[in-house]
Amino acid sequence: MMTRSSGILQAMAPTLYMLCGLPGSGKTTRAKELEAAGEGVLLNADSWVCRLFPDDAEAAARDERKARVHRVQWELAERLLTDGISVIWDHGVSLRAERDHYRHRARKLGAIVQTVFLDVPIETLHERLADRNTNLPAGDFHISVQELNDMAALFEPPTPDEATEH
Repeated sequence: MMTRSSGILQAMAPTLYMLCGLPGSGKTTRAKELEAAGEGVLLNADSWVCRLFPDDAEAAARDERKARVHRVQWELAERLLTDGISVIWDHGVSLRAERDHYRHRARKLGAIVQTVFLDVPIETLHERLADRNTNLPAGDFHISVQELNDMAALFEPPTPDEATEH
């Protein structure tokens, strides 16, 4: 990525935007806003799985396919970051160790890492998921209240030291 500063063309490091939050927090909506603003290439495993396997509703098969897509998308993310193209990583990254892993790998490629945390109360998430599950949009999967509560119990919110890093 190149910018003009004082008449001099300068190279800027690409950014890895890591979207972080529980299901229903608005990660994908925010990721699409970043993409529409020209901030980078959006990579979201759920949308790829739905497009590649539109008739698959079985959770176990879906989770395996999502894991495979996730690996392929990270390989693509590394190529994009290496080429100076920012990436919007819409994968939830709910564990600190997972965020640290991707942060470290992106920084090794010379990227800036920005954690975009969508912190929404669990009651609001329950309401949003009930609405979403009633009229499930393409690219989204049904998530039960119990599944959400289980995810919330394991979720590790980002700490202040995980803000934008260079």
